[in-house]
Amino acid sequence: MKKLRNSFAVLALAGIVLAACGGNSGSSDESSESDGVLSVVAAYSSVIEEPWDGVIHEALQEMADAGEITYKYIDGIGYASGAFERAARQIAEEDKPDIIMGDSFGNEESARKVALDYPDIAWVMGSGGGPAEPNFSVFDNWIHEPAYVSGILAGSLTKTNIIGIVGGIPVPEVNRIVNAFIAGAQSVNPKVEAKVAFINSWFDPAAAKEAALSQISAGADIMFAERAGVIEAAAEKGLLSFGNQMDQKSIAPQSVVTSNVWNMRPTVKYILNQVKAGSYTSQDLKDFSMVAKGGALLAEINTGVTGGIPAEVVAKAEAAMAAIKAGTLRVDINEAVPAGSVKK
Repeated sequence: MKKLRNSFAVLALAGIVLAACGGNSGSSDESSESDGVLSVVAAYSSVIEEPWDGVIHEALQEMADAGEITYKYIDGIGYASGAFERAARQIAEEDKPDIIMGDSFGNEESARKVALDYPDIAWVMGSGGGPAEPNFSVFDNWIHEPAYVSGILAGSLTKTNIIGIVGGIPVPEVNRIVNAFIAGAQSVNPKVEAKVAFINSWFDPAAAKEAALSQISAGADIMFAERAGVIEAAAEKGLLSFGNQMDQKSIAPQSVVTSNVWNMRPTVKYILNQVKAGSYTSQDLKDFSMVAKGGALLAEINTGVTGGIPAEVVAKAEAAMAAIKAGTLRVDINEAVPAGSVKK
């Protein structure tokens, strides 16, 4: 993923130095205001190299590069007491943007508290909770549908009937993706056994890789990288893997079969249109991250992986994805902690 870190001020928050970075809008703040270009500042608890925040950043940066918005961001805020609140207040006071986006998971109370103090700003946050009047909207990634189809591929390709899955933290948002992947695999291969490990971190590639290698040693020959670090382990051992959040084929072209892709562009475009029209209200933006509205998709199946992929397996996966789009295949939402999972 591109590391777009342009010049901007360094903020000290809760003893942590945070890099505030600017997008490339192609216009100054003054000309942006006169041209009706909206200003967006993002507050990310994690770093943008972590795919969840990276997907949001990528969509916003793309719109900034196209001149549709001005864009700045702060990432790596973390979860230390008061850090997110101070960062959010500084953004609201100093930048006075039209929209503040980001992730409030783990910082829910702070995000909602600050939003109430700035009702003229549209707050659009990744959240496991509901929207709050007057200005706090929520979104999340709903990529369980493509995850199910990835599972179909995994269940069809495994030779040991053991698939390995390494996740971040067993919260509902992660569980539903993992459970869908397992369900898809077992729908075509009832013999599939899933080994699931959680590293209790949103971004720790070394720990994720270690957990993956442990599963591989236990017989897993297909790996699902819910977190960064797993694809590298699979590639190192010459095994197939599946990416998550964004198309991760470039990490290991000989290993990554496909990825469950979260596309934030429909969500961002909808919010921009609402704010421009003066009709923004707090709402749950879930639908814009689903397959039906283009917010979730399956990356192109990579038939060039080591060992190739039989045409009939590709056809089976493509048929399942088409059925989901047509509404004839429903993927259940199961947010329970996956059976047999372990925490590292």
